[in-house]
Amino acid sequence: MQLESERRPQTPLFPPWSSGLLRWSVGAFFGAPIIGIAALIAWQHSPYFTGQTLTKPQPLQFDHRHHVRDLGIACTYCHESVDRSPKAGMPSVGLCMGCHAQIWNQSPELAQLRSSYFSGAKLAWQQVSLLPDYVFFDHSVHVTRGVACASCHGAVEQMARVHPVAPLTMSFCLDCHRAPRDQLPLAAARPGTDCTTCHR
Repeated sequence: MQLESERRPQTPLFPPWSSGLLRWSVGAFFGAPIIGIAALIAWQHSPYFTGQTLTKPQPLQFDHRHHVRDLGIACTYCHESVDRSPKAGMPSVGLCMGCHAQIWNQSPELAQLRSSYFSGAKLAWQQVSLLPDYVFFDHSVHVTRGVACASCHGAVEQMARVHPVAPLTMSFCLDCHRAPRDQLPLAAARPGTDCTTCHR
């Protein structure tokens, strides 16, 4: 004779859906950090982090298309310290007025330039391409070895407002140092790839 408890079906300790929940929870626990790290790496290589394509407000609307493409002014004319200094430098107000004392000398668009020139106040240009403080970069070393400005700054002569083109990340710089693209003189110079080349 069977006992009453033996005839009744056994009720499971956990409901059937709990197995799926357990699998999902374990997957989320181990997968979330991996997804988070992958998302962080992707974000660091995105234009939102590197600043590519983002323009900055400038005190004057300087159109590189007109000055570089149309008039043929070389980069080194305005950025005159680029071949002898770590920094490219910005043109002085006096350099600008060398032309604009005769050309467009009554233009309202250049009122701030004239005011700056006569008052002696500097124009607050915003640097477009930025590197972290812990990175050492010398423009003169690259320029004197034949690296074209466009290699890092893109086709500035086609920009109404200059914006960063290259990501300027560590991998971008190392890729160029390991296999210089179109710079034969740089290839002959054997650029360094050890840490102290850029981190001093």
